[in-house]
Amino acid sequence: MEKLKFIDLFCGIGGFRVAMDQACVENNIEPECVFSSDIDTYCQDSYENNFGHRPFGDITKVDPKDIPDHDILFGGFPCQPFSIIGQMKGFEDTRGTLFYNIASILKEKKPKAFILENVKQLVGHNGGETLKVIIKTLEELGYSVRFTVLNALDYGLPQKRERVVIVGHRDPIVFTYPEPIRPFKPLEEVLEKKVDKKHLASEYILAKRKERHTSAYKLSIWHENKSGNICSYPYSCALRAGASYNYLLVNGERRLTPREMFRLQGFPDTYKIIKNDTQARKQAGNAVPVNMVKAVILKLLPYVAKTLDMTEVCKAYEI
Repeated sequence: MEKLKFIDLFCGIGGFRVAMDQACVENNIEPECVFSSDIDTYCQDSYENNFGHRPFGDITKVDPKDIPDHDILFGGFPCQPFSIIGQMKGFEDTRGTLFYNIASILKEKKPKAFILENVKQLVGHNGGETLKVIIKTLEELGYSVRFTVLNALDYGLPQKRERVVIVGHRDPIVFTYPEPIRPFKPLEEVLEKKVDKKHLASEYILAKRKERHTSAYKLSIWHENKSGNICSYPYSCALRAGASYNYLLVNGERRLTPREMFRLQGFPDTYKIIKNDTQARKQAGNAVPVNMVKAVILKLLPYVAKTLDMTEVCKAYEI
């Protein structure tokens, strides 16, 4: 069995790792995470409890030379404002940002490929200049780079969650992003049959929602935006770490449970949720959608693994 080594930067609770493990196992490849990092101690707890080792903390304190050799780099890096953005100095422009740490590791370790993920707003951040510097930097480091915006809703998850996904490979490759996988899983397969009373909305909130909105769906998740407008869909709007408790309500009546939130992000029920509801909501809200990332990994694997045939893999997964 071929072994592929990877590192998991800004790993959170391990969405990239779950996706990589699933994609590799299904293709008779042994995945090995040789390094992971996240500064959030609660995320470290969850990661350690599920994968057996604790991520390193502050990535800015790690010398790239000390990172183990690896084949693929994963990173859901935060979108920090770039202090010198716009001068198009590439690598130098990224100093003082967390992306710089990713670039430094790529420069030092030269893995075969990488997949980076960020919020959709990165595309228009600072008039598009931020993304230009990121792509320019990655290309100057010797990578063939592609980027696009993907939606978790298109990859089997009942959650509208759009994210920028950047893929790079050291050799020029004809990489294409996966086609949408339809339909998405129905809500009834995600929602729990019985929930604790603590998840019920107050009588005041319930009356307020029912007074202002009537859903066209028998089962839906109601969403209230910042303007106070309410709408409902047979799927969830994007989970948000810092949203109010009543931001998303099932049929306008109750909040999502931690397990439901993790399911909306594609985590299997075998994933252990070890923190309280507040931390679970934050962790799920910051996680990468497993199904979406897995679909991208499946398209990239044939270019990284020696034992895979790209045509056969894509045919098997209809991507």
